[in-house]
Amino acid sequence: MSSTEGTVQSARYARSGVRARAAEATVRDYVDLLKPRVMSLVVFTALVGLVLAPGELHPLIAASAILFIAIGAGASGALNMWYDADIDAVMSRTRGRPVPRGAVTGEEAFTFGITLSIGSVLALGLFTNWLAGGLLAFTIFFYAVIYTMWLKRRTPQNIVIGGAAGAFPPMIAWAAVTGTVSLESVVLFLIIFMWTPPHFWALALYKSGDYARAGVPMLPVVAGDRHTLRQILVYSLILVPLGLVPSLIGLAGWAYLTTALVTGAGWLWLTALLMRASPDERDSVAKQFFGYSILYLFALFSALLAEVLIGIAPFPSLIAHGVPA
Repeated sequence: MSSTEGTVQSARYARSGVRARAAEATVRDYVDLLKPRVMSLVVFTALVGLVLAPGELHPLIAASAILFIAIGAGASGALNMWYDADIDAVMSRTRGRPVPRGAVTGEEAFTFGITLSIGSVLALGLFTNWLAGGLLAFTIFFYAVIYTMWLKRRTPQNIVIGGAAGAFPPMIAWAAVTGTVSLESVVLFLIIFMWTPPHFWALALYKSGDYARAGVPMLPVVAGDRHTLRQILVYSLILVPLGLVPSLIGLAGWAYLTTALVTGAGWLWLTALLMRASPDERDSVAKQFFGYSILYLFALFSALLAEVLIGIAPFPSLIAHGVPA
């Protein structure tokens, strides 16, 4: 048996709970199970959705709603780490996670994730409404089952479909306030949904060796770099105009529109650089693109939040005034 096969087999034991811990788990290990960096993005986009939504929540209920959404996101992360322990063990980016490292057993990670999933859904439903609770439950199911267990290891379209899980938080928060799903919350969802594939494909371009060793069919592994670059271009040409839509539907004003235009131009410029990069330069440019993609999404949602806090009025909705599409 090769060393890689042995590592994968050990991680499978870890997922099933057979492998013993090397040491007692710490609080930090359980925090790491929640994928705190991913959770921070979830919390921020959910906060923006909650602040933008028409209506009001008591500050305590509003803070609780964000907390429960964050816990639900963390719960799905824990379930992902439980199931993916075998492939995490052979990828340099993930082999330090608690389960493949042996700090937490697979059984403990699974129990932790399930407990937090049920608790966060019930709490959000009771504190706000059951539409919000149901959307959170669907998000956890989508990420843990549809993406992690089904799509991730079977199709290069894994991140295209599975990326929906990361796009739900602002919609959930909007529903927590209003009890409905509206066009505005759908637009926020779509921006994150269309942002996710090029964001992760850039990562996959310079981490393709990791994914190949783990047997994960990310697009660069199964279709090559050139096809991946074309897909990044297609999604970029959809995403950047989509980023302007909040200013057209009465959700955002001039500060957001300016931010979307400037950061969108930067996105397209980096896309062009990535398309033109030689094979030797590609990894470096892909890393720049990946880093910028995080800044882009953060800038858009920060501008939406800042407009509310500063009191900048949104533009009148073109749709409400009957302007033809």
